[in-house]
Amino acid sequence: MDTLLAWLADTTLAEWVRLSRWGYATVNALHVLGIALLIGAIVALDLRLLGWRKRLPSRELGRLLQPVAVVGLLLAMTTGGMLFLADPSGYAAMPLFRLKLALIALALANALLLNLGPGLANATPRQLLVGGILSLLLWPAVLLAGRFLAFVND
Repeated sequence: MDTLLAWLADTTLAEWVRLSRWGYATVNALHVLGIALLIGAIVALDLRLLGWRKRLPSRELGRLLQPVAVVGLLLAMTTGGMLFLADPSGYAAMPLFRLKLALIALALANALLLNLGPGLANATPRQLLVGGILSLLLWPAVLLAGRFLAFVND
């Protein structure tokens, strides 16, 4: 594992992210944009799944917001990977970073179970409630863990 982390740290992209003021700033800004798209879309959809604004059909709201969330997720994951390159060994050694990755995996599993299983249109009210609650707990926890990484050395 150390060999892989050292190799990642020595790549041209890692050097650019680490040493370029504008490069790091741009990647970081795009990461924040991806998170904003993801969390914004997910929270609105999750609140609907919990029963808020029942006049809005969850299927139609899902068609509108899920692509936004997916774009945000892909942008956040791509840029997050680039930010990781700034210090692969340092991040890999941080328990908080590993917690963040575990929370992402759980949040993705929750979304996939609901969407690849019954889907929003065919899910039971209980499935929608459980999926919405888990999502409202997990995605903000991912956001907080990621934000704390910049300020906590553990």
